Amino acid sequence: MESLYLLIPIALLFCAIGIRLLLWAIGSGQYDDLDKEAWRILADEEPSPPADKTDGQESR
Repeated sequence: MESLYLLIPIALLFCAIGIRLLLWAIGSGQYDDLDKEAWRILADEEPSPPADKTDGQESR
């Protein structure tokens, strides 16, 4: 029973920290655009241009 006197305040502290972090994430815009990152992985990226080999050395 005495352990509950320690565990309940610790649990309440963890809940308060979790709620504070959630409110911080919402306030800082972490949840503003959830679809952009989901579609970004499906989008085709522009291929990078081939490297310019005009440095005077030939590849073998």
